[in-house]
Amino acid sequence: MNAAPQSDDALRALLTEAGALARPLRELLALLAGGTHPLDDLIRLSAVPRRTVEEVLAAAGDDVEQLPGGYRLTAEAADRYRERFALDDLGRPRPTDPGLLDELREFIATGPKPLPALDHVSATAESVLHRAEWLRDHYDLSGARLLCLGDHDLTSLAVALTVPSASVTVVDLDERILAHIDRVATERGLDVRTMHADLRFGLPLLEADLVFTDPPYTPEGVGLFATRAAECLAGPNSRLLIAYGYSSRSPALGHKVQQELLRLGMVFEAILPDFQRYHGAQAIGSASDLYVCQPTAHTRKLALRQAPGIYTHGPQSVEAFEAAASADLLAAIGERVGADVAALQEPGWARPVQPKRGTPVFDLRADPGPWLLRMLLACNAERVAFLVDNNHPDITSEAAQTDLDELIGAKYALRFHRSTPDPKHAVVVAQETEHATPRRFLLRRAHGKVGNTWREALISVAEDLSKREARDRVSAAAPQAGDLELRLIDLPRHRLATLLRTVG
Repeated sequence: MNAAPQSDDALRALLTEAGALARPLRELLALLAGGTHPLDDLIRLSAVPRRTVEEVLAAAGDDVEQLPGGYRLTAEAADRYRERFALDDLGRPRPTDPGLLDELREFIATGPKPLPALDHVSATAESVLHRAEWLRDHYDLSGARLLCLGDHDLTSLAVALTVPSASVTVVDLDERILAHIDRVATERGLDVRTMHADLRFGLPLLEADLVFTDPPYTPEGVGLFATRAAECLAGPNSRLLIAYGYSSRSPALGHKVQQELLRLGMVFEAILPDFQRYHGAQAIGSASDLYVCQPTAHTRKLALRQAPGIYTHGPQSVEAFEAAASADLLAAIGERVGADVAALQEPGWARPVQPKRGTPVFDLRADPGPWLLRMLLACNAERVAFLVDNNHPDITSEAAQTDLDELIGAKYALRFHRSTPDPKHAVVVAQETEHATPRRFLLRRAHGKVGNTWREALISVAEDLSKREARDRVSAAAPQAGDLELRLIDLPRHRLATLLRTVG
């Protein structure tokens, strides 16, 4: 009497282990439910390795009958499996609601405009929907964790509309994109989570079954995005999907990019030509291929640090490395800071930044916009300074400066020195504040999980508050419950501002 539930559980365990790649196993079960097949046919028709087919048959146990003509499920088991493992859905045509394309067009039209400096080229709405449908039809997305590394094309929203049971996360450098996706997901009730990162400096703590990315089309850009993807792939049953195109007139460039992926120990499981179409990118025919890459056991070990220049245009491009700071530049910065500056420090906020002495000055001349805030969050120094472009978006107007002050003011008092040390640059000096508030406590521990740090912050200013009482207050006050499990340093700027106002 217990054989059927035990076999169901054993098969469920196999499907769970396969994760997003469970679909071929379900197709194998559908073959067994549909009739009698020799072992050779089960392998050939399902394209599942013999050893895996044998594991499925063993897990099914007495639910499988071995007849002279091959294997099949018993009549009772076939009915049960069809329902429990949704086998009938595998053979059904899956038409897409025609309204989805109109929705995607609206999302794209109301979203942020492309930034050439970040190599943004918009995919057509048809291509974005095609991506989502292809993922739906080739993987088991129900409950799967899909990570979009960069998502100007809004692939995350297309997947969430197409397969609402998928769990989708977006990591992007562009705060505008994160805010737009958050707004749409909230309005439409979609399960899409957004986090901020510049992949040159690291990735939030994540694990994914599938990673999709349409990176900058330089070898350095593809290499960096693939490296970060490798860091969070869940294991051998995970996959990396990359949109990449090159001109047939420049095959050497395509070769270099493919070498970057091979260097990471990736296997090309498929290359689907002309899979995406774009509004622009005419040098490559306004089209790109879809690479489906399987990690090997060596992939994580081969994920090496990449060069900071990864884009094809502007100050972030491969060619646009800033020259080393001259002695005169350092002296001029030192006069403004009021301390000797022997060298500029490199940016990065993967870990807390705790200089031991003096007033460190960080080189943010290549900052596309988000670095200054992230460095202010990461640094825990009594006094720290940053060299930025004179047109940095956080300093170009009184309103911009006020906005940054309101975000970080509980931790640092800021002074903005425009056109210093020369007309092209500015210096921002941050002096630590001394007022003990929950917001300051949180800002000084930006790499801690928000829920835990907020609870500790409340206890630090109210000693008679128990941990349970503090936790209940945090849960009740949190603007978004999911953010309590994230690090402050990884929150998009708009949600960071809302949270800090709530903390008080």
